[in-house]
Amino acid sequence: MTDIRVLIADDQMMVRQGFTVLLNAEPGIEVVGQAVDGADAVEKVAELAPDVVLMDIRMPRLGGIEATRAVTGADGATAKVLVLTTFDLDEYVYEALRAGASGFLLKDASAGELAHAVRVVAEGDALLAPNITKRLIAEFARVSAAPRAPAGRAGELTERETEVLALIAQGLSNTEIAGRLVVAEQTVKTHVGRILAKLGLRDRTQAAVHAFETGLVRPTGY
Repeated sequence: MTDIRVLIADDQMMVRQGFTVLLNAEPGIEVVGQAVDGADAVEKVAELAPDVVLMDIRMPRLGGIEATRAVTGADGATAKVLVLTTFDLDEYVYEALRAGASGFLLKDASAGELAHAVRVVAEGDALLAPNITKRLIAEFARVSAAPRAPAGRAGELTERETEVLALIAQGLSNTEIAGRLVVAEQTVKTHVGRILAKLGLRDRTQAAVHAFETGLVRPTGY
């Protein structure tokens, strides 16, 4: 099995080196490069073709949000972005999720949490399970502008797909959704794929943000 290729983008050398040591010690993960700022990250993604980019938010020249948008919006983009932040309730993290990031991780995460996050994102899933992520999405959806009207394609969702989308936004995994709806997990995966295709979204994180911003899920109870 091919190792997960990781690029670490952070303007602090100690952070880059520390994460490099931690990740290279994990089986199946290889740090293929480091970037000192957002502009450097965009260039190195094109050069090194990593599977996952650990992206700091606050960096000189080009910030993490703009760099995330550039990386995920590039033609043929395959790299997934995992945002690094010092504070869990950081308004810029929410903007990074909207820009295309697949999740976020606190800089004080343990080696196990870091490796888990990289593997989850590399597999094409989104880092939505932790309550802190759900709270962040809900909080900034609530304080942002009034819910937007759903895009035209949103009307193409079936009743069951709409139900699955709401559960995704609540942070449930495919297994949990299958249990809630009493259907096979493969059926849920099929629904998720169709939801992403119909709404033109990259992954489950984007689906969750969409659900909150269009008012399908109300950000309460966090």
